[in-house]
Amino acid sequence: MQLQENKDVVNVSDISKGVENVKISLVDEKGKGKLPKFTYMSQNVVYQNAYMQISLARISDEDCCSSCSGDCLSSEIPCACARETGGEFAYTKHGLLKEEFLDDCMRVMQNPKDHHFVFCKDCPLERSKDAYVLDVCKGHLIRKFIKECWIKCGCDMNCGNRVVQRGLRCNLQVFMTGEGKGWGIRTVEKLAKGTFICEYVGEILTNTELYDRNLQINGSGSGGHTYPVTLDADWGSERLLKDEEALCLDATFCGNVARFINHRCNDANLIDIPVEVETPDRHYYHLAFFTNREVGAMEELTWDYGIDFEDDGHPIKAFACYCGSAVCRDRQAKRHTRRRSR
Repeated sequence: MQLQENKDVVNVSDISKGVENVKISLVDEKGKGKLPKFTYMSQNVVYQNAYMQISLARISDEDCCSSCSGDCLSSEIPCACARETGGEFAYTKHGLLKEEFLDDCMRVMQNPKDHHFVFCKDCPLERSKDAYVLDVCKGHLIRKFIKECWIKCGCDMNCGNRVVQRGLRCNLQVFMTGEGKGWGIRTVEKLAKGTFICEYVGEILTNTELYDRNLQINGSGSGGHTYPVTLDADWGSERLLKDEEALCLDATFCGNVARFINHRCNDANLIDIPVEVETPDRHYYHLAFFTNREVGAMEELTWDYGIDFEDDGHPIKAFACYCGSAVCRDRQAKRHTRRRSR
């Protein structure tokens, strides 16, 4: 990693230190930002107590396409891995998300209906807030999934149904936004709708560990906490999830370029979609970012974190939003607060 720094410009040639397929540069043209301190890694790692079970024995023949060969997308009949996406592959032969699949994902995220939610009888997230006074589960969104082929499948690594696991391919740059948002990421090249950008990589924690970590960070006054991702897809199962089975990802200390993606309310140009690779269930999965529209060169990439700015009881305190969106939820929440105080 080469660093060039003076009073006006900070320039890092590759923050990934060679672990990604492409270099990810970092630029601060005004010299006003502090170089972020974190460990770059390209794959999720278990922090301490998170319970995960990834093994070949758990993947039955029904959960893979062992009889396939070459590229599954070239076959006239969709393979067994396509079952999770309604019998059709989520990807085109050019490696983009199919427009219909992407539009369905967008509708569920932006305008969910009652049947898109499940409610826990004993919610792990509410339990992590207060083990003695439990609030009613606020509901967990049933997400559309992508099921990629994996090592037990007969196809090869160039199969069109292996996009996320092949890693980052886009030319990205971390830059100082100068808009109150700190660091952000932008694409150096024009991107088509449905392009895979990167995976959200971080430490795999239990919800209890995340809650304790958040208290320590807030108490230290150090700030700089990245917004964590809750892996809640399996909370609707009939079994009671233990505290160590309710998982989340935190990229505060260890993560990849995705930790720099800024929030934007409602009209962000990225969408996060769960992707099954090593596991046949939805307890643990990869969270992948795709463009939901065409994105121009040097345009900032943004993602809606799904924050409820009026939820004072959430274990992660909401930040002041500088997204600039005409439909910013933080501004709306503050207007509601002012009206109630009159």
